[in-house]
Amino acid sequence: MSSYSIKLLRLIFIGLFTLVFGNKEIDPNGYLLYCPCMGRFGNQADHFLGSLAFAKALNRTLALPPWVEYRFGEPKSVQVSFSHYFDLGPLSSYHKVITMEEFMEKIAPTVWPLKERTAFCYMARGQGTDCNAKEGNPFGPFWDTFNVDFVKSEFYGPLNYDVHHQNMAAKWSKQYPPQTTPVLAFTGAPASFPVQQENRDLHKFLVWDNKITSRAINFIRHVLPIGSFVGIHLRNGVDWTRACEHIEHSPNLFSAPQCLGYRNEYGIASQEMCFPSHDIIAKQVKLAVKEYHAKSVFVSSDNDHLIPFLTKALKRMEVTVHKLANPEPHVDLAILARANYFIGNCISSFTAFAKRERDVSGLPSGFWAFPPNRTGAPKQKREEL
Repeated sequence: MSSYSIKLLRLIFIGLFTLVFGNKEIDPNGYLLYCPCMGRFGNQADHFLGSLAFAKALNRTLALPPWVEYRFGEPKSVQVSFSHYFDLGPLSSYHKVITMEEFMEKIAPTVWPLKERTAFCYMARGQGTDCNAKEGNPFGPFWDTFNVDFVKSEFYGPLNYDVHHQNMAAKWSKQYPPQTTPVLAFTGAPASFPVQQENRDLHKFLVWDNKITSRAINFIRHVLPIGSFVGIHLRNGVDWTRACEHIEHSPNLFSAPQCLGYRNEYGIASQEMCFPSHDIIAKQVKLAVKEYHAKSVFVSSDNDHLIPFLTKALKRMEVTVHKLANPEPHVDLAILARANYFIGNCISSFTAFAKRERDVSGLPSGFWAFPPNRTGAPKQKREEL
C-alpha cells in the first residue's frame, strides 16, 4: 500500500473517530441557530417555544441559544447558557437539541465553515442591503460570544415561521435542503410574539434546572409560614408605565392574548389590566387569600413590591407578605409556579411564563382587573404545600 493511501486512510479514520466519538454525531437533517435578540426573559421564552416548534417541523437540531441578559452597569448584553436555568432532558425527549456552546465547539467546524456562514433574515435589516446580523446590541455581543462573523446574507421572504399552516415546513425544506444548507442561522428568533397559540403547550418541556427548583422550594419551606400561599406579579417600573400609555391604541399589546384571546374574543385591554390601581390589587389579593385560606402572599415585581402597602392591607387577615431578599426573576417564577393561586398581569410576558407553567400543572391563575366584572379567585379545592 502506498504512503499516500496510508495517509488517506488515517485521515478518514481520524475524521470518523472525531465525528462519532470525539464530538457529536452529525445530524444529516441540519441545524437551526438564532439570536434571541428581542426583549428580556419573558419575550425570549415566548420566542423559544415558537423556535422549538419550527425546528421540530423542519426536523433540524435546535442549537439552544444562551439567554440574553441586560445587567446594570454593563455596556453590552451578557449571554447566559441555556442549561444554566433549564434541564435539557425534557427538551431532548421532545426534539433534538444541543447547546449553542457545544454546537460551536464540536459541530460547527465540520458543518459550518468560516467561509460559509450565512445570516438568514426576511429582508434587509437596518442600513444597507444585507441582514446586518451583528448590528447593535444585543446582536453583535451575542454572535461575538461565539466568534461568529457572517460572510453573506440570505433573504428568505416570503417564507414565514407558521409551520401549522400552508405546509410551510415542506416549503422551507424545499427552498433550503440540509444537503446544501446544513445550518440555518437567523438574525432573530424564527417565531412570533406573543407565542403562537398552537405552541403554548410546549412549555411542558421547559423544566427548571435543579438549582433553581431547590432555591424555590427552600424559600417556600423555610421563609413562608406553613400553609397555602398566593403568588402575585406586579409590573410597575417606569418603562412599563410608559408602555401602558399605548394600551388604548393596542388592544392586544404584548401578551394580552393570554387572557383576551388571540382575536380579542374575550374583550380588549384596559389601563387597569396593564397598570392596576392599589385598590384593585388589594381587593383581588384579599379575595384570593380568603378563597384559599392563604397564610402568606409572595410578591414578584420588576420595581415596587408594595410590601408595606400589602402588609397593612392584609393586617386584619393575619397574612404575611414576602419577597426574595435579593430578587432573582427565575427563582421568582419557580416560586410563583408553586403558589396555590396566582394573580398576574395579562399584558406581561413574564406573567405569561408563570401562567403557562401553572397550566402544565393544572393550577389556577387569574389576572388583574380581568374579567372587568369579576376580580375574585375561582373556587377550587385547596392543597397545601
